[in-house]
Amino acid sequence: MVSFATIVGLGAIAGFTIYFGLAASKIRIMKSQTRYVLSAIATGILIFLIYDVLSNSWSLVENSVLAYAASGGSPGTAIEYLLVFFAGLGFGVLGLSAYERHYVSMPSRNGNGVPGSRVSTDPYRFSMMIAVGIGAHNFGEGLAIGNSFASGAISLALVLVIGFGLHNSTEGFGIMGPLVKQSETPSNRFLLYAGLVGGGPTFLGTVIGSFWASDIAKILFLSFAAGALIYVTLVMYRSIEGSLPGGRLMGGIFTGITLGFLTDLIVSIGGA
Repeated sequence: MVSFATIVGLGAIAGFTIYFGLAASKIRIMKSQTRYVLSAIATGILIFLIYDVLSNSWSLVENSVLAYAASGGSPGTAIEYLLVFFAGLGFGVLGLSAYERHYVSMPSRNGNGVPGSRVSTDPYRFSMMIAVGIGAHNFGEGLAIGNSFASGAISLALVLVIGFGLHNSTEGFGIMGPLVKQSETPSNRFLLYAGLVGGGPTFLGTVIGSFWASDIAKILFLSFAAGALIYVTLVMYRSIEGSLPGGRLMGGIFTGITLGFLTDLIVSIGGA
């Protein structure tokens, strides 16, 4: 019998494998084109995560609507799920857009040091934006681990820990995407914070999910994560679009999407 302390510890491990991907940003010897390819791969991973998060959250909404259509009862639950889904999605997209305008974008300057009309994105703050979106996604994953443990499905909980752990290692690669183009490597302190924001919610979700299950919470956090990831993926794509030939750009994105699907297969093997 797996104890509560053990499943919580495993949930923490599943979340903090994100540091494996973050560690790639410490590689000092790297050609500029290689850095852009890595950013393209990170973009592909984010695209997969959008699909993964949307499919998981929308399935809960869809099932509630189908249940109402089949029974002809009260539409209250179906309407509630729909409103929560679109509220989370909208807050993820529009909220991060507002956050970027106020805290991430910086006025560009011309050769005389005069502020220009265009804005550029601070790569470190942008990286943290990605970590926030992935963290919301990982909170939902933690809830799934905790709920499986609470319901007695111990084998499923263990499979989820293994699958999410492997999957989160690729998410760390997505977080460091905006940083690989920088000449200097990020500080250990920054990577520590990014890992806590992106991976820590897996641990937190595991603890909460072990005592409390809520479809509303899953829909809210997953839809917010999807909205946030949609926004940052578009910004990431724009930042590298002109830096790579079309073939390399699309090849990198394809590689990232493939990595996402392959790591997700481990979770699917457990029937999740």
